[in-house]
Amino acid sequence: MDEKVYGYMDWPRIEAIVYGEETAPRDVMGPRITQDGVLIQGFFPDAEEVSVISGKKTYACEKEDEAGYFAVLLPVRKVPEYRFLIKMGETEKECYDPYAFPCQITEEEEKAFCAGVYYEAYKKLGAHSMEIKGVKGTLFAVWAPNAVSVNIAGDFNGWIGRATIMHRMPMSGIFELFVPGVEAGTHYKYEIKVKGGEVLLKADPYGNSADHDPEGASVVADVSAFQWNDGDWMKERHRFDDRKQPVSIYETSLEEWKSAEELVEFLAEEDFTHVELHPVMEYLDDITGGYSTYAYYAPTSRFGSVADFQKLVDELHQAGVGVILDWTPAQFPRYASGLERFDGTPLYERQNPAEAIHPFWGTLLYNYGSPMVKDFLISNACFWAEVYHADGLRMDDVDAMLYLDYGRNPGEWTPNIYGTNENLDALEFLKHLNSVIKERNPGLLLVAQENGLWPELTDSVENDHLGFDYKWSGGWTKDLLEYLSKDPIERKNYHDQLTMSMLYAYCEHYILTLGSRDVGTLKDFADKLPGSEEQKNAQIREAYAYMMLHPGCKMMAPDKDMPKELELCVKDLNNMYLAHPALYQLDDEYDGFEWVQLMKYEENVIAFMRKTEKPEETILAVCNFAAIPYENYNVGVPFAGKYKEIFNSDDKKYGGNGVVNTRVKAAKKAECDEREYSITLKLPALGVAVFTCTPEEIEKKPAAEHSQIKKSITKTRTVRKAAGKTKATVKTAVKPVTKKVTKEAPQIMNETEPKTVPEVKAKNTVKNTAKPSAKKTVKNISEIPVKKDLTEKK
Repeated sequence: MDEKVYGYMDWPRIEAIVYGEETAPRDVMGPRITQDGVLIQGFFPDAEEVSVISGKKTYACEKEDEAGYFAVLLPVRKVPEYRFLIKMGETEKECYDPYAFPCQITEEEEKAFCAGVYYEAYKKLGAHSMEIKGVKGTLFAVWAPNAVSVNIAGDFNGWIGRATIMHRMPMSGIFELFVPGVEAGTHYKYEIKVKGGEVLLKADPYGNSADHDPEGASVVADVSAFQWNDGDWMKERHRFDDRKQPVSIYETSLEEWKSAEELVEFLAEEDFTHVELHPVMEYLDDITGGYSTYAYYAPTSRFGSVADFQKLVDELHQAGVGVILDWTPAQFPRYASGLERFDGTPLYERQNPAEAIHPFWGTLLYNYGSPMVKDFLISNACFWAEVYHADGLRMDDVDAMLYLDYGRNPGEWTPNIYGTNENLDALEFLKHLNSVIKERNPGLLLVAQENGLWPELTDSVENDHLGFDYKWSGGWTKDLLEYLSKDPIERKNYHDQLTMSMLYAYCEHYILTLGSRDVGTLKDFADKLPGSEEQKNAQIREAYAYMMLHPGCKMMAPDKDMPKELELCVKDLNNMYLAHPALYQLDDEYDGFEWVQLMKYEENVIAFMRKTEKPEETILAVCNFAAIPYENYNVGVPFAGKYKEIFNSDDKKYGGNGVVNTRVKAAKKAECDEREYSITLKLPALGVAVFTCTPEEIEKKPAAEHSQIKKSITKTRTVRKAAGKTKATVKTAVKPVTKKVTKEAPQIMNETEPKTVPEVKAKNTVKNTAKPSAKKTVKNISEIPVKKDLTEKK
């Protein structure tokens, strides 16, 4: 043994390396300048011979410990560029020394992480391909502050974790290491040695790709290589901040579509402004429909690669369609490789085991009191907005975040410092999250699914509220569906369920939902309704029409293979919605809505106006929920002028009976509904008639001025996409590939669940649980499998 080499070596810490207990291996094994040269060390378990190559010279290392610890003293004065040559049996490989490269996370970034304000943690934590001093490799970084030590095990080292020991940053407990030669596509996990000696094998919480099997490995992926072509959309997206833009959302899962091209063309053709996708983050199993997220930074491999999903979003943006992602920041699933007791302690979950478990799903609730846990989630929201260009996040299960007693009995929860049931840490987290994401990504929509009815959920953070843009209006949905479930003869006794929504329509900024968890498939929807098949279809059309006319943004989920007549009806509803500012411009103001007939409960009829500041943009809607038509129905109108039917849900082209109003109606001076003027119209059974209103003063304008006004109105009535949005036939460049069928799909059944949250207003939506059904999955998003039933969580 070389006495000089032996004298320079730190044997107590070398022993710690050999036994897997060293937390700062760079300090031990990094190249060191001595009086006698540069000391190079390396730990290579099971290696027979190790040499150091520097320039044209090769220096044989001496095996200083039988466990595989090697060292050599190079006769040079400064640290040269060098590589190890490792011989194991008949194989030899060269590699750079990972401990020769400095830490890539700065002190400022580490401090920001500890404070919960490192919003770009996704750029350093996880696994990131990079090049340092001309050497390509991957930076690995994971937060495990209570671990004894952390190693990386993967394809690149034969899954021998103790050969690649990570370096602990003392302030944060982040373990990091740049490993030269590791490329995209490499599978890996973290070996975490915890107090007591147990070794846990964990997936990467910040990993950008993951195996479909939750107990499988994380995968190194390059998320920065994609070339985006949606610059025009991204520049104009900020317009949605004013809440005066039309928002019509189609809810779906990628499982429903044979290809990305099919989805893009469907949405563009049907004139939806946005699509809401069930969770695309890698998830635990198919039964939950994607809501058991376990790899928050990785698109699920069920639908292809990282680039495949980026391409889908890019194509949707070029077609003028925004992308809202379902996101689960309330809870995470329990499995061996996941976040539960990640470093041997309750790190991501609540500290009290009795309060850490979700009372309905058995999952674990996040610890919002930890700045680093909050940073993990806020960074994740920024990641999907900034790396994948998502236009919105629909946060699931927000009530489970807000209420300490959510789903719990007395004695099963601990009140906050004020003795009440609000989760103060969650409140601060949501305020922090919503303010940061909006500041960094103007125009991004933040939507809450919250059933406990927290007051002023959509008021601003500046007003000390939570700062969501919208909330699912579960109360509207529940009331409407209960009303529609009644036989038309009985509906007069439930008339208030049809009109009650306007009592609270302006309490929040709402998204009205007739989505998959509300009504299921079209067959499920029809099964909820009384009458013949023809009457059921009429009521489905009427429900969608009433939603389009009611204040609030819209969300629906009719089957992608819906009948052509319904498909045309949905398209024309979106067309009408986009073309008429009265249907969206004053959604959140009392002046945008006015009842005409509120109490016609005997007739099962309601009539109302949607308005802007311009009288000529007024829309009149008359809805008949009775099973009989009215041949000469009188309704009061706002002023003298012309009234033209622009939509009728009973039109024969939609599969109706054709009880429509083909001629323009001139208002007559006959009092009705306490108004001076009225019109008489045909009102179809189980149908909706919609009219534009042109004041008499405009009709009497001079010819040139009148022509100009008419042109302006006509322009307004054309299919009008929001500013900066262009519509053309979509030609995607996604190429089909061979399907690989793997598992079966979930079928979700609606099921009401108990809640113990305090009642602030009327109760909103019902919960759903998942039950298995048939499903296909594939490897590439270009060949997304067809699924027979629309699915949803819970």
